[in-house]
Amino acid sequence: QVQLVESGGGLVQSGGSLRLSCAASGRIFSVNAMGWYRQAPGKERELVAVIRSGGSTNYADFVKGRFTISRDNAKNTLYLQMNSLKPEDTAVYYCNAELLDGSSPYPRSDYWGQGTQVTVSS
Repeated sequence: QVQLVESGGGLVQSGGSLRLSCAASGRIFSVNAMGWYRQAPGKERELVAVIRSGGSTNYADFVKGRFTISRDNAKNTLYLQMNSLKPEDTAVYYCNAELLDGSSPYPRSDYWGQGTQVTVSS
């Protein structure tokens, strides 16, 4: 089994910064990609940013220039540096991983963390 554990959420004022972390552990053979998603109350979960094993990244338009995704491959840890936070960034942030865990010859993309709450006050 694989576990993803997020940390770093909290309450911050508009314009402030937070850094989220996601540590992956367990039976991991290789990680193809890791990403951050978020879900605000009453809304669907949406992609925030993704980083692939080669280091390429993609960001949602609403975070470009403000958020930076990075990963430590040796530690299987994912980060999200969030700057210039806005009240509309308030949501539960989830970590997702696409990886090989030995249960299938194909990568699985259904591993999720428990989520970490980010609240931005105006």
